[in-house]
Formats: sequence, structure tokens, C-alpha cells
Amino acid sequence: MTATLNFATAPGHQVLAAAGKRILRPGGKAATEQFFAWANFQPGETVLELAASFGESAIALAKRFNVRVVGVEKNPDSVAKARENIKAAGLQDRVTIIEGDIFQLDKITGKFDYVLAEAILTMQSDVGKSKILSAIKKHLKPGSKFLSHEMLVRSNESEVRKSLSQTIRVNANPLTLEEWESACRKAGLSLQQWKAGEMGLLNLSQMVRDEGLFGTVKIVWNVLFNSNLRPRVLQMRRSFQEQRNHIGYIVFWAKVT
Repeated sequence: MTATLNFATAPGHQVLAAAGKRILRPGGKAATEQFFAWANFQPGETVLELAASFGESAIALAKRFNVRVVGVEKNPDSVAKARENIKAAGLQDRVTIIEGDIFQLDKITGKFDYVLAEAILTMQSDVGKSKILSAIKKHLKPGSKFLSHEMLVRSNESEVRKSLSQTIRVNANPLTLEEWESACRKAGLSLQQWKAGEMGLLNLSQMVRDEGLFGTVKIVWNVLFNSNLRPRVLQMRRSFQEQRNHIGYIVFWAKVT
């Protein structure tokens, strides 16, 4: 990726991944652990994961909770890598990666005990959010849970959205708590529990918690000594710092109404 990526124009998540960042969720591992606690996964239950990337989180879920995971991933290279990782982990019987678009979930048959989406809906328009949430509802069994981990905007909504979109080079559209609740409700989902906190994606303390000390040192080294990478990462960090009072993360779970 680093050999061909145009750091000046690439989406922020690709730039951070090129720097060595593995955890790209706004609330980090701690926020993800919160909705794992809400989920209370039971062995043999089924999970649909949106934008499964290299299959790492799907593999971790299957190993830790003994669940069956179907991941959806659009990028064919990521799908191929995910399948290699699943085979290496010996989990072909419990983890499946499907090459597909999150806007075409109707092509996936069956219903699931959980649908999981992290740092996906934020990057969609209001219409896109509505379409994905409606499709998620159709794939949930009665009484099952939609688990989400996204960005939250607290105030100065228009300014924040404009700043983030310019910085991370995608149409960042984080919502307020009321807007997340409304988007779920319009799709037939009822928000049950939520938790919000600081958006610390590039804060040093959160990086150490998420990536470990060695991983954090590696990221810092890559940023400092790659003159093409450095301006974009520092620009994102400055933007997050400038907007720190207006943005955060939110995790929540919702059920079919």
C-alpha cells in the first residue's frame, strides 16, 4: 500500500493504516469492549460484520466467543487476504468472508443474532445511512442486536463535518446522539443503550492502549521519517485536536422495533 498510495489524496483510514495504525475506530479498543459487554455473545450464535477488511476482527470474535461470523468486504484484495488469514487460523468452519458491497446486503441470505458495524456509517450520507440501516434490520432475527461504533458530533455540526471531510478526504458525516437515534428509529430499529466519550484516535495515550508501546513507537517513527506521510497524519491530528470539544465517539446497540 505504501508504495502506491497517494498520501495527499488518499482517505484518512488508508493513510493511518500505511503508518502502521491497526485500530482505526474513534473510541479505540475500550469502546469496542463496551458493546461486546452489551452483546453477551453465546457460543454458536451468528454475527454479520460489515466491512470486514482483512478478517482480523472476525477471527478474533470467533476465537474469543466461539461464534460464527460472516464478514462482508468490497475490496477483492482484502477479501483474498482475509481468506488467507482465516485459513491460517484454522477457522474456515466458523468464519466466512463474502465479497460484496454494504449497499447490497440483500444479496446475503439469512438472518443473524448480531449485525456489527464499526466506523462505517459515519462516512455515509444521510441517504446512505438510511439504506444500510434498513438492510441491517432485515438481517436481524427477532430480539437480536445491531452493534455500532461511530463518530459523534456534539456541537458546531456544519463546521465539524466540513473540517473532517477536508482533512480525511471522505464525506465524513457524524451525527448527534439525537440524530443517531432518529436514523435508527426511521429504519425500524430502537436504540437501547449508548455510551459516548473522547475521540482519541491520534491521542498518544489512547494509541498506547490500542496499539501497545512497540506499535505506537513504530507509528511515530513512520510518521516522523516519511516526508510524504507526515503532513497528512499531522494535519489529521491537528484537525482532531481543534475539534476535540465538538466531536467524540459513540457506541450503541439497537433492536428491531
